[in-house]
This record gives sequence, structure tokens and C-alpha cells, in this order.
Amino acid sequence: MSEIFPDPINPAEYDTQLAEKKARLNSLFAEFAPPALEVYDSAVSHYRLRAEFRLWHEGDRCFYAMFEPGNRKKALEVREFNIASPLINELMKKLLAEIHTSELLRRRLFQVEFLTTLSGDALITLIYHKKLDESWEAEARKLQERIGFPIIGRSRKQKLVLERDYVTEVLTVDGKQYSYRQIEGGFTQPNGEVNQKMLSWARSASDDIGGDLVEMYCGNGNFSVALADKYERVLATEISKTSVNAAQVNIADNQIDNLIIARLSSEEFVQALRGERKFTRLEGVDLSSYDFRTVLVDPPRAGLDDESVKQTAGYDNIIYISCNPDTLHANLTELIKTHDIVRFAMFDQFPYTHHIETGVVLKRKATS
Repeated sequence: MSEIFPDPINPAEYDTQLAEKKARLNSLFAEFAPPALEVYDSAVSHYRLRAEFRLWHEGDRCFYAMFEPGNRKKALEVREFNIASPLINELMKKLLAEIHTSELLRRRLFQVEFLTTLSGDALITLIYHKKLDESWEAEARKLQERIGFPIIGRSRKQKLVLERDYVTEVLTVDGKQYSYRQIEGGFTQPNGEVNQKMLSWARSASDDIGGDLVEMYCGNGNFSVALADKYERVLATEISKTSVNAAQVNIADNQIDNLIIARLSSEEFVQALRGERKFTRLEGVDLSSYDFRTVLVDPPRAGLDDESVKQTAGYDNIIYISCNPDTLHANLTELIKTHDIVRFAMFDQFPYTHHIETGVVLKRKATS
């Protein structure tokens, strides 16, 4: 008999852990004398819009499983998951009940992934250690109809999309709704409510600047779509083809006519901006015609490389979103030589963990 996985979080501890994160940021960045930290909290439970679980088999019975740290042989049964959205918890139970009625769907199924949205859309991915054939697809289509949301089947070198491989999220920011296609396997912000707060903060940081915005690491256009009406024009780049394809859909769905997103790495984009290389993916884009006054960067955990820091320092206004305070600190050591920190924020995207999302706005120092 399996042991039950306990609730992974205790909402009564939320305020304490939030205070600890706030203290860590204030201590880490104290040497820069930033303005007062703006803190944007999370819901205390059911805040995560995506989750994945191993599926553990005991005879004809299977269950969602997690493991004790360092012990992959002892599976703990997950019946409810108070980190995940209410819709994920609902679908967990519904899917498991359906799978138990079909040996074909259950056999060699080893992982289940859920992707949901604040707007009530969902996508379920079933991952197998077997080839998925026509009989599996026929059974899965019946499952999809009963579940009421799209199903994707994955196996080695296989991806079977029965209806679609994306969800459509609708975020409300400053009273306006934005539609976002979020593709299975692509990066999306997991905490939708906090993401809305981040976008609102970035919009307020863009007030009264004017000119054009350049953005690196734009993903599916999360920030650039919501910021487009704050600038004359926006030019953004992203290296992931999946994310760029989603971004193009999001530009069209939100009827934005002043935003261009090109598939380039940050290093390539810096070379293009400096005129060092030409790229066919920027064909028709006259970089010299832009009046870039602001740059927005949302880099991976490694932060900005040296050349990107130099390029970023060339703009009057910098909006820096960071998922790693340590690499942000390292980058700011260089950026404060030319800029002042005028806003400093913490977004609690990942409650009950050590991960911290930080936002910093910098403006070029006044010259005497």
C-alpha cells in the first residue's frame, strides 16, 4: 500500500517565507542603495498553472507519484496538490479515473503533464514508454471527449496531437485583456496572477518615456505584447522557434501593429544592432530608423553576458526582469556605473521556494 504524499505547502507559513525573501533581497542589493523594495505577493495556494507527475503502477492500479529526496524507489501517492491550480486538481482525479478503465491507455504510461490557464483552458500530455499506434489514438480520442480538454500523446520520437498543442491564456492587466497562445513544452510564467502584476509593473515603469522599445529574451511576447501601446514601436528577439511562432500568433490575436519579433539570439541581436552582421531574419527591418530609448531584458538564470551588458548600458532606460538575484547583482555592478536604480521590485512567482523573481528599473545618470 502506497503512502500518501502530504500537502507540499503550508499556507500559514507564507508570510514568513515572503519576509525572508524580502530580507535576502534587501541585504544582497544594499550596496547599491536602491529605492524601497516593492513586494508583489502570490496567492498562498493553488497558484501554479502547470504541473507534471510520474505515474506509478502497482498491479492494475496506478497513481500520481512524487518521491522523497534522494530515494527514487519509494513512491508517495499524490491525491491532491495544493500548489497547483484548482483545474489541475480537478483534472488529476478525472483523468486517473478514466485511465483505470482502459488497460491500453494505462499500460506503460509513466508521466502526465498538465498545462492550465487563468482563463479556464487546459491541455494534458500523456508520456509513454511504448510506441503509440492507431488503437492508442482511437482510445485517446474517446478519452479526450470525456475529459473535455485536448490530449497529446508522447513517446520516444513521437508526438501525437489529437486536437491542438497549445492553450490560450487571457490575462487582465490594468483593466485590459491580452490573449496569449502558450505552447506545450514552451516556456510560460507558471504563476499567472503574479505574471499579471509583473506586466502591470512593467507598464507603469514605461510611463512617459516615449520613443521605441527594444527587448531581448521575449519568449512568446509576454512583456512586449502588454507594453506595445506604451511605445511608438517595439522590436523584440527570441531564439526559440516555438516561442517566436507563438509570439506571432499573439501579435495578430491582440491586433498589434507596432511590434516586430525576430528569431535571433541575444548575441546575434547585439551584433545586428551594432552593424557587425546582417541577418535575413531581420530583412526589411531598418534598425537605423528606430529611436530606442528603453531596453527590456528578461534573461535566463545565467543573466546577461558581457557583450549584452555593454549593449544594455547604451540605452537611457533599462527594465531588467531577473529570475536569479545573484546574476542580477553581478550585472548591476557594471550597469550602475552609467545608470541609477529608480525602482526595485520582488515578484513572488515561486512561493515556498528559494527562487526569487526581481524587477529593476534603471535610468542613465544625469551628466553635469
